[in-house]
Amino acid sequence: MGSLELLLLAIGLAMDAFAVSICKGLAMEKCTVRKAAVVGVWFGIFQAGMPLIGYFLGIRFRDYIVAIDHWIAFALLLMIGGNMIREAYSEEEEEADDSLAFKTMFLLAVATSIDALAVGITFAFLESTNIIKAVVLIGSVTFIISTAGVKLGNIFGCRFKSKAELAGGTILILLGIKILLEHLGILTFL
Repeated sequence: MGSLELLLLAIGLAMDAFAVSICKGLAMEKCTVRKAAVVGVWFGIFQAGMPLIGYFLGIRFRDYIVAIDHWIAFALLLMIGGNMIREAYSEEEEEADDSLAFKTMFLLAVATSIDALAVGITFAFLESTNIIKAVVLIGSVTFIISTAGVKLGNIFGCRFKSKAELAGGTILILLGIKILLEHLGILTFL
């Protein structure tokens, strides 16, 4: 996986955290740089850690499923992306809460990074992926986007939430299709 693909993947994965960050910012009466950074650190660390965990889980099973690894990567990215798009159009509203307490942030960080765990599993099947580079990039991009999301939410409200989830889901689906097409030899020029 090349640098551009990793960057797009990192942006796509960060969109759930961005959407939650916007709602966090909306709930804050006064948004400080410290509060925004706390949210960014929580989401960045979990978005970086989950793919690493998924990678090591995937490595254990790679030899058994190498013949269908591209299909697994495609299916996981399609499901994650499809779920994000479904959530973008969902009428359910998450309750905005400005708490930065350990329990609150831990639960939010885990919830927004589960998809990163699945992506980490796909990294185990893609030999061209540098896991350290991927983890650092995913964590950094998520930190930046989440921190900005808190501030944007505080200023503009939840207007960007569904658009962020839609964009993230679309990016993940397109990357899954690209992985499958490359493996099948249909897409060799990218």
